Amino acid sequence: MTVILGLTGSIGMGKTTTAQFFRALDVPVFDADAVVHDLYKTEAVDLIEQAFPGTKTNDGVDRKKLGAAVIGQPEALKKLEALIHPLVQKKRQDFIKGHQDKKTPVIVLDIPLLFETKADQLCDFVIVVTAAAELQKKRVMERGTMTLDQFETILQKQMPDAEKRARANYVIETDYGLDHARQQVEDIVRHCQAKAGNS
Repeated sequence: MTVILGLTGSIGMGKTTTAQFFRALDVPVFDADAVVHDLYKTEAVDLIEQAFPGTKTNDGVDRKKLGAAVIGQPEALKKLEALIHPLVQKKRQDFIKGHQDKKTPVIVLDIPLLFETKADQLCDFVIVVTAAAELQKKRVMERGTMTLDQFETILQKQMPDAEKRARANYVIETDYGLDHARQQVEDIVRHCQAKAGNS
């Protein structure tokens, strides 16, 4: 049996770092954001160009031009999601099946909108990465990649952190330093490997 872990958490909570801890333990991670990034250079390019003319370049999709076409345009965003989501789902199915065939004991699906897209239904257990709200805001603002307004807009789209934590099987707190978070990941992997071995 392959234990499927869903990994999620709001922006600035430390999800990317947590995913790296799983990789360091040789646990395969499906990174939904990285898959989308790759699709914007490969099979999604022509589909997006047809839907949003002028977004194609020699290197793939011009993310700035695409952003300008969809940000603040709910209908355009829905259209884009309708193109991208089936491609991501197919890659995710291939990832899961490949590891089930190989009998990999534990795999991780790193999906930012895990609950919102109902992808939690694919998982045996769900991990939510969390931190205090003030620390979350500080981390995001220190990146210097978005304004406070943009940050608040993203938060409004995401399920509240408290609700995510309530629905999680495991909660990883990233307020207390990297070693503390790494230890929590190691405990989860041990627990899940035991479950996979016993099934």
